Amino acid sequence: MRRAADWLTGRVLISRIGLTPLKGARHRDLRRVRLERDGPVGDRALCLVDDAEARVLRTVENPRMLLVDAQWDGTTLTTRTPDGCEVSAPPAATGEELVADYWGREATLRLLDSPHAAQLGAHLGRRVRLALVDPGAVVYGAPVSIVTTGALARLGETEDARFRATLTLRADEDPAPGTVLRLGDATLRVRARIPRCRVIDINPATGVMDTRHLAALVDQPRPTGELPFGVDAEVLVAGDVAVGQPVSVMPS
Repeated sequence: MRRAADWLTGRVLISRIGLTPLKGARHRDLRRVRLERDGPVGDRALCLVDDAEARVLRTVENPRMLLVDAQWDGTTLTTRTPDGCEVSAPPAATGEELVADYWGREATLRLLDSPHAAQLGAHLGRRVRLALVDPGAVVYGAPVSIVTTGALARLGETEDARFRATLTLRADEDPAPGTVLRLGDATLRVRARIPRCRVIDINPATGVMDTRHLAALVDQPRPTGELPFGVDAEVLVAGDVAVGQPVSVMPS
């Protein structure tokens, strides 16, 4: 009953909002965000393409991506690497499109010409291209991801940015799949638990593996073959949400 009471009395709050405009780059803390039906505005609007294999660059294989700061206003992309190199320019469309597989679904990558590819390729030590993608195209599951402070504490983690969730909720437990949540002006429906990979063991400040969170998840109740942490959610009603706002359960 404690869990239900916490949700229903409004003691659940949004404690963090985060996203990155460039897939794999450092997750940025925000005070507020607009949630549209296809996800948070500005989240993973761009990605890098593995030039050799013509696929979306995988962060788990390129952990130094986590050290890249990226800002995007819809026209100009600014990227900074740890060596102090900064590139700020509007990428130009080349007219080329690549349809790539992304976790079992097709993602259309609209290739861009910009100096960012050379900068980030040098940082990663490989050839890459920059691409513009549709909202939600390079997100693993549903467009909004959620973790809770209670689940983080049980894992012994204090840095919620490591899990790169859209929302961190101050709550003891994750809301169950099917739960409808009202937060700010938006309404979400929780879809499923999120399977995790080695990225959660990489320190987002250093790009070095420094924990064994993935191994710790093996001992928790889970579906066979998966190591989930947190949940994802679809947006039923678009709206603005902000840090500090309460979260409540709606009739499903």
